Amino acid sequence: MSHEIVEKKVALMGALIAVVISIGGLVEIVPLYAQQSVIEPSPGVKPYEPLALAGRDVYVREGCYNCHSQMVRPLPAETERYGHYSIAGEAVYDHPFQFGSKRTGPDLARVGGRYTDDWHRVHLMHPRDVVPESNMPGFPWLADRALDGAEVAAKLRALRRIGVPYSDADIAAAPAAVANHTEMDALIAYMQMLKFRGDDMAAKGQP
Repeated sequence: MSHEIVEKKVALMGALIAVVISIGGLVEIVPLYAQQSVIEPSPGVKPYEPLALAGRDVYVREGCYNCHSQMVRPLPAETERYGHYSIAGEAVYDHPFQFGSKRTGPDLARVGGRYTDDWHRVHLMHPRDVVPESNMPGFPWLADRALDGAEVAAKLRALRRIGVPYSDADIAAAPAAVANHTEMDALIAYMQMLKFRGDDMAAKGQP
């Protein structure tokens, strides 16, 4: 089949392009499912606690990923600033994962524990009170929105259906775990657990 025939028939060219892209995608994606480091959680990685899970959903809903990535590249400039580079086993229970590529603000993959809960609260209410040069908008309404325990329990059930190992006891305890908490509390809880959650490299003192 000559190029001339293909180039003159748009439908044929489109079909052949689709075939090539499909084969290329399969060659790149399918082998990943055979790599245990990609499909299994790294040692120490556990499903999100209900409050942090609710906070992760607030993070996604408010579009925080548009300005903050959660993926530290294995480059000296990255690891010196943010900490250990990101590994696939950390994100096994993220649906969807928050790797991202846009950094209007700093990467948040290792922000947990760097600031107090009170600092985060002020930062979310009035960012420039703690970071004068920040162009981040405030999110004061999160402090007025109470979490719905039944909704959080439903999220755990939904995640269990796609493989996250939540038990019946975990689901039953979810409403009590988020009772009397606001969306701001949840978002802070989520950010505080964003630490290196990978294998034993951290225990060995590697960055």
